[in-house]
Amino acid sequence: MRKLQYFFMTLSALFLAAPAFAQSGGGGSASLVPIGAGIGMGIASGLCGIGQGRAAGSATEAIARNPGARAGIMTMLMLGLAFMESLALFTLIIVFVKVK
Repeated sequence: MRKLQYFFMTLSALFLAAPAFAQSGGGGSASLVPIGAGIGMGIASGLCGIGQGRAAGSATEAIARNPGARAGIMTMLMLGLAFMESLALFTLIIVFVKVK
């Protein structure tokens, strides 16, 4: 039931975005670059958040199981979180460069 709900929510969002394709300024064709950049930024940010949540949860569980390895776990956690956050930042930079 939940998958069906997500499907219809996505479908309704796509139908609500349809007027954006119908409007073009000055008779020219509408550029799809801003729409693609927005979708790409949303996907990158969403996956970044999911990855960071899973990493933090796994690190917390690992520290609870072995408190003596806290220093090593925290070092690897911070390194991993920095790499995950850089994904979203690089995507944001690409959006600013490509969208005029």
